[in-house]
Amino acid sequence: MKILLLGKNGQVGWELQRSLAPLGELIALDRHSTPLCGDLSKPEALAQTVRDVRPDVIVNAAAHTAVDKAESEPDVARTLNADAPAALARAAAEVGAWLVHYSTDYVFNGEGQTPWQESDATGPLGVYGQTKLEGEQAIAASGCKHLIFRTSWVYAARGGNFARTMLRLAQERERLTVIDDQRGAPTGADLIADVSSHAIRQALGTQDASLSGLYHLVAAGETSWHGYAAHAIERARQLKPDAAWKVTEIAPVPTSAFPTPARRPLNSRLNTQRLQQAFGLTLPAWQQGVDRLLAEML
Repeated sequence: MKILLLGKNGQVGWELQRSLAPLGELIALDRHSTPLCGDLSKPEALAQTVRDVRPDVIVNAAAHTAVDKAESEPDVARTLNADAPAALARAAAEVGAWLVHYSTDYVFNGEGQTPWQESDATGPLGVYGQTKLEGEQAIAASGCKHLIFRTSWVYAARGGNFARTMLRLAQERERLTVIDDQRGAPTGADLIADVSSHAIRQALGTQDASLSGLYHLVAAGETSWHGYAAHAIERARQLKPDAAWKVTEIAPVPTSAFPTPARRPLNSRLNTQRLQQAFGLTLPAWQQGVDRLLAEML
């Protein structure tokens, strides 16, 4: 199996380099790669890369993910999140490759309390969600065999993440304020990469075209950012009781306490039954991944 990976140095892309390597020949690119093009800002050059490499599967882990910045640069976001996936999908259809692509809960309007299903009506609140939705729609319309994984609240041990920020603040301040009216499931990039690898192996091994489609991929359970912070700080205290912890209060506040250029969905819950049934998976509780993250960071 020949695999073309785009976005190799992002949170999910870095983990995909590990999880995809045992499946076959892995050609991993980022936007600076030469002579092959891995730059999503050049959709036609990307398509040419697909034609040159003729992979069995293309895994696109690159995107414009700066949610607030997207509001002020919609054209850039659309090129990276919609035009580039559309070009990849057309090229995938041309060479007979599967396309694996990642999307987001931001395609929904964030209303209600029920976990979103793949078939639910979309309603993005901003440019990021809108352009990600356009990317999904372009892939589906291309006719290529595809796996689109919508995920949310993604973290990785490498680079900055929410838990790392909370632990730093917990050693600097006595009182923290954290949003408690947004709910979702913190999901590790390592889990996303491992599930992707499993799904690719199954889809290409069986060549079962019925597996082609849209899936929700997040860890099990749900929490708020406040609950996430409280869990991370409590666990970190257990792991490093001698650290200089200052925090004595973690106060819950509404989203309105932290105004941002882009609106955030309050309900980021995603129903993963379709994924689990199609690929014979059991997704672990979000706490399990966060505990592992903390053990690695500390």
